[in-house]
Amino acid sequence: MGYSVGQVAGFAGVTVRTLHHYDEIGLLVPGGRTHAGHRRYTDADLDRLQRILFYRELGFPLDEIAVLLDDPDADPRAHLRRRHALLTARIEKLRRMTEAVEHAMEAREMGIKLTPEERFEVFGDKDPEQYAEEAEARWGGTAEYAESQRRAAAYGKEDWKRMQAEVDDWSERYARLVAAGEPPAGEAARGMAEEHRRHISRWFYACPYEMHRSLAAMYLADERFKAFYDAMHPGLAEHLHDAILANADRRTS
Repeated sequence: MGYSVGQVAGFAGVTVRTLHHYDEIGLLVPGGRTHAGHRRYTDADLDRLQRILFYRELGFPLDEIAVLLDDPDADPRAHLRRRHALLTARIEKLRRMTEAVEHAMEAREMGIKLTPEERFEVFGDKDPEQYAEEAEARWGGTAEYAESQRRAAAYGKEDWKRMQAEVDDWSERYARLVAAGEPPAGEAARGMAEEHRRHISRWFYACPYEMHRSLAAMYLADERFKAFYDAMHPGLAEHLHDAILANADRRTS
């Protein structure tokens, strides 16, 4: 007898209305009907629905899914390669958005002084005030926080743009390093970790190796920092953590 539309909707986590729509456009026509005309789905129908939902999860439009499932000349690999390129572009956009949020946090932590137009030019449409209270509660009593506030008060738009360019360049190079399989304790990774530490010291506050170790621990413990670095490349947060420790060990031994 097969499965009713309600049962299939429950199995697949979709709505009955969705299944009706798939039937109406010929994407998933149930293999049978009851005497009363009600839809009945076969095991083969469920297999097809599973493939439809897989492609939907990847962002394919319904008309392309129909081609992939029904056209014997369609090349699924070519479609997947194109979809992969689109997803990669989307991930890159999200990475940059995450980076913008991260810098918005840093900006407000350090008392950035920019006009609304300059803030938009440097930070896009992200609000640099979003994490101000949390940052002050977390670090407000430290000498490093005070120093970063003092330095930031002297920075203009071009300073922040130059800092952003440095971060972008470092991020791209570190992502390539991780993708190439370079070990965290290797010379290249340790060099990048040292560059990371010097960037903090140059722009924000003096960052000795023990403080750099503490920051490395935070990059894993705080999900926002971890997500920020992992958005550059999967696993980058842990890789950077290990590289910072290896660099500190090497330079303080």
